[in-house]
Amino acid sequence: MEKKMLFPQIKGLIHGGDYNPDQWLDRPDILKEDIRLMKKAGVNSVTLGVFSWAACEPVEGEFHFEWMEDIIENLYQNGIYTVLSTPSGARPAWLDAAYPEAMRVDDRGVRNRHGVRHNHCMTSLKFREKTAVIDQMLARRLGKHPGVILYHISNELGGACYCPLCAQKFRDYLALKFEGDIEKLNKAWWTSFWSHHYNSFDQIEPLFANGETSVMGLTLEWRRFTTANMADFMEHEIRVLRAETPDIPVTTNFMRLYEHLDYRKMAPKLDVVSWDNYPVFHNDWESLGDTLAETSFQHAVMRSLKRDTPFMMMESAPGLVNWHPVNKLKRPGVHRLSCLQAVACGSDSVQYFQWRKGRGSYEQFHGAVVDHNGSEDTRVFREVAEVGELLRRLSPVAGTLCRPKAALLFDWDNRWAIWDTRALADSTKKYEETCLDFYRAFLRLGVDMDVVGSEEDLSGYRLVVAPMLYMLQPKTASRLTEFVNGGGQLLATYFTGYVDTDQLCFLGGFPGDGLSELFGLTSEEIDTYYPSDRNGVRLADGSVWEVRDYAEILKVKDARVLGVYTGEFYQGTPALTCKAHGQGRAYYAAARSSASQMTPLFEKMLAQAGIPAKKLPQGVEYHERCAGEERYGFYLNSTPNPVTLEGVTGLELLTGEILQGGLALKPMGAAVVQSFLR
Repeated sequence: MEKKMLFPQIKGLIHGGDYNPDQWLDRPDILKEDIRLMKKAGVNSVTLGVFSWAACEPVEGEFHFEWMEDIIENLYQNGIYTVLSTPSGARPAWLDAAYPEAMRVDDRGVRNRHGVRHNHCMTSLKFREKTAVIDQMLARRLGKHPGVILYHISNELGGACYCPLCAQKFRDYLALKFEGDIEKLNKAWWTSFWSHHYNSFDQIEPLFANGETSVMGLTLEWRRFTTANMADFMEHEIRVLRAETPDIPVTTNFMRLYEHLDYRKMAPKLDVVSWDNYPVFHNDWESLGDTLAETSFQHAVMRSLKRDTPFMMMESAPGLVNWHPVNKLKRPGVHRLSCLQAVACGSDSVQYFQWRKGRGSYEQFHGAVVDHNGSEDTRVFREVAEVGELLRRLSPVAGTLCRPKAALLFDWDNRWAIWDTRALADSTKKYEETCLDFYRAFLRLGVDMDVVGSEEDLSGYRLVVAPMLYMLQPKTASRLTEFVNGGGQLLATYFTGYVDTDQLCFLGGFPGDGLSELFGLTSEEIDTYYPSDRNGVRLADGSVWEVRDYAEILKVKDARVLGVYTGEFYQGTPALTCKAHGQGRAYYAAARSSASQMTPLFEKMLAQAGIPAKKLPQGVEYHERCAGEERYGFYLNSTPNPVTLEGVTGLELLTGEILQGGLALKPMGAAVVQSFLR
């Protein structure tokens, strides 16, 4: 496995962020100072042009790119490269005044007015036309400059439009999917219930808040369509750019585990995956270690969208943000730790929003590298400059990849289906939190996991955890069966295999579509608990896992029973099982227990999978990147206490120290150890 360098021009990791010189064109002294400060902070790349439409086209058809040309050239002459953004994330006032159809319609059918951002109709032909014009001009004037290394499409794509154009496009999407046969749709959506039968596709409306929300097939397909429509708009911009400059790669910045778009459907259209990372540091409901573990999960989601190349952390806050419910300062050392975590998890960039604080408007108090005082003599600037130096020392890591042998299954479709199902308890479904709980438990064992979809090839993994896989895609059951038959270790949980891709229940017992044979059992009922209810699962060694929220009542056919319920009318019945298929094993946990209690089971599964676990102290993370015979182990200590780890050997890149079997981590400290695969 060779290195996958994103940008050979830079010969290392990217350090920089969003730069908005169009806000300072009347201050050449500030623009000059920016260059000096960037070099001092170790910045080698900036993202230019986000939200700059009005500066590039102040009135329709009048273009001004000379200021951008000057900025890009000046940056380049000083060793700083440009990620060039298309400006479609926020429309200028002249466009909305001339073409109101470019503005979105909300889920009550009301047309939005000019304002804020991400307020465009993805289907609007006029908006697409205007976007194509400015994108083409941008690429022609600036795209061939040697300082431009990447295109950034729009910004944080999101939301949905309910206008007549989008409604008709939705109907066309459904007609294509169901081959023009409205009865196929009626059957898939079970519209005979409540007499919601459709006579034609023309009768179908989007998911209006005051309209049809009780047909599960419609709610799911509307979300699928919204992803497809957004991806189509994104591709529209990409096509324009590639027609002018086909050799420049493209990205767009995703947003954590965003609810409303299935990023797995969008990522294949990009050359590089990037995302914006804004954890709620120093909150009052979890430890810093837990916050970082959740962030690690988000990194893993993004890394897994395109596993054959590093991803990019496109935005992060060098200090505080201005839009959290409580905008708390990053404590000393946290910036360093979180930036190194991004690299540890597979990012080849550390980038910020923003370089310099603006004087006014919505984000005037959002954190930046350079504060309103314009000085380098601030804590934030010093911490950013320190990160710049650390990234320089970590240049050998650039282009290496994370290659976990364990994976966690997470599907957007499954997430949406669980949201919509009228079952269980709305307040405790917690699909995302359940996935994160499993991920954290493996992270505490020093085991990284990819976060993959149930439609993906699992052959590169030895262990797979599939929490609450309520919806099965057409080939999911066969892929899981093939994985286990090939020697893989699989763990599934309660609420698995209840419905198909149209949200129709499987007949013949759960889990359906052949999974009952894989696990050697059927689930006859699922019990939903009140928050005060408790049960337990007693294992063969006498230990008991506490059960909350959900418990399935199983009928075991040919699986081995590993644990039984301790209470309720189903006391003594199976709650944890395993069915062997050669060297492969299919485990089933029928009740919700915290993943931390299940650690002995995970250790057993890891041993069976041949994946080494590490005994890490609480609050210490381990991640690994490799290429060829090079291996880089990242150790991150989120606690206020020093930590000593045994058995660590190699070259510590941050300090240059040769380790002979022990590693001492300072409070809030980190180490990156280079060694070689044997």
